[in-house]
Amino acid sequence: MIPKRIFLPVTLFYLAVLLATFPVAIYGTGDLMRSALELDWVTSICQTVLGLAMLYRLWGGWKFRWPLVEDKHLGDSRFSWRNLSLFALINIFVLLPAIGIYLFFCVSLVVGHFTAGFLALHPGSLNARVRQYVRSDGKTIELVPMAHVADASFYQELSQSFPTNSIVLMEGVTDERNLLTNGISYQRMAHSLGLVEQKKIFKPQGKIVRADVDVDQFTTNTLAVLNLAMLFHTKGVNPETIMAWSQYSPPPNLMTLLDDDLLRKRNEHLLETLKMELPRSDIIIIPWGAGHMPGIASAIEKDGFHLAKTEEYTVIRFR
Repeated sequence: MIPKRIFLPVTLFYLAVLLATFPVAIYGTGDLMRSALELDWVTSICQTVLGLAMLYRLWGGWKFRWPLVEDKHLGDSRFSWRNLSLFALINIFVLLPAIGIYLFFCVSLVVGHFTAGFLALHPGSLNARVRQYVRSDGKTIELVPMAHVADASFYQELSQSFPTNSIVLMEGVTDERNLLTNGISYQRMAHSLGLVEQKKIFKPQGKIVRADVDVDQFTTNTLAVLNLAMLFHTKGVNPETIMAWSQYSPPPNLMTLLDDDLLRKRNEHLLETLKMELPRSDIIIIPWGAGHMPGIASAIEKDGFHLAKTEEYTVIRFR
C-alpha cells in the first residue's frame, strides 16, 4: 500500500550515502575527520532537498498539511507473493551484484590510489607495475613494488629479470638490540593463503646492498604496534592475542607516528644509500614495498630521472 515512487528513493538514499563514503575516504583530504564532517554536511543538504522534493510530489505543490502522508496517498494493493518474489529477485540478482561490483571497484581505487599506480587490482589478479626511470647521464633506476607474500612465480620472474651487473638496494629492517619480541614473519599468512613468503624465495641477481634501518630508530609506540601485529601473525587469533589487543591503548597521533617511522625515515635512509651507490653502477634496482614507491618515485624525479618503461607482473592470481 505504501507508494514506492515516494518512499523507495528515501530508503535508497541511506544506501547511496553509505556507498559514497568509500570514494570520499579514498580521495578526501588527509584529515579523515574533516572529510567525514564535509560528507555529513553534503548528506544533510541532499537529505533535506530530497525530503522536500518527495513532499512536493506527494502534495502536488507547496500546500502544507498535516499529517504529511494521508490515507488517500496510500495505494489499494495488498500483500501478494508475486510482488514479494519480484522484490526479492531484484535485490538478489540486481542490487547485490551491483553493490559487489561497486565495492570491488572501490578496492581497486584504493590499491591504485595509495600506491600511485604501482599496484593494480584486476578481477583475476593483483599485479605489480615495475617502472624504469632513466637520467640524461645514462643512469637507470628500477622501482619494483614488492609484497611480503605472493605467488612463487612472482618472485622467481623478478629475480631472473634483474641484470647481474646491477646493484639491488634491499628492504628489510634489522633488529640488533632484539626490540621485536616476536620477530617479523609472514609465514602463517602465506601458508593460509597458499602463497610463499618473500624472504624464503626471493633471491635477486646482482650485488645486494642492505638499504634499510634498524628498528631502534622507531618510537616506542611504533615498536608496540609492530610487536602486537607480529603476535597476531605468529600465533593467530586466540584468547592471548585478543587480550593483548584489548589492553593496547594507542596514542591519538598513532597514524602520524607510524607514517613517520615506517615510511619517511626508511625512505630517507634508502635515498641516502641510493646517492652513495649511484656512482658505482649504471643500474640500480629498488625492490621495496609498494607503500614506499610513491615517495621514492617523487624523490628520484626531482633528481632528474624520468619514467621510461613500465612492465607488469602478477603478484597473486586469484584461484
